[in-house]
Amino acid sequence: MINVEVAYATPEKQTLLAVSLFENCTVAEAIVQSGILKQFSELHLEFLNVGIFSTPCALERNVKNGDRIEIYRPLQNDPKDARRQRAMKR
Repeated sequence: MINVEVAYATPEKQTLLAVSLFENCTVAEAIVQSGILKQFSELHLEFLNVGIFSTPCALERNVKNGDRIEIYRPLQNDPKDARRQRAMKR
């Protein structure tokens, strides 16, 4: 067995769930087994952007003991557009 964490945050709430898995489990399997998809109805496994310790990865990647799987929300504003708008205001 290996132990990993699954993390997700909204502006209102941060969630970090500890999960024990069999070796050779994937990121997708860890997310499903954590139960986080039931807590946040807006999450749909096939559309998630995820990473391990801030490094983007695929849902098919195998997890290792101690990994922290992070589920990313879409950006509200494109950083390039926001910079452009600030520059135009000056």
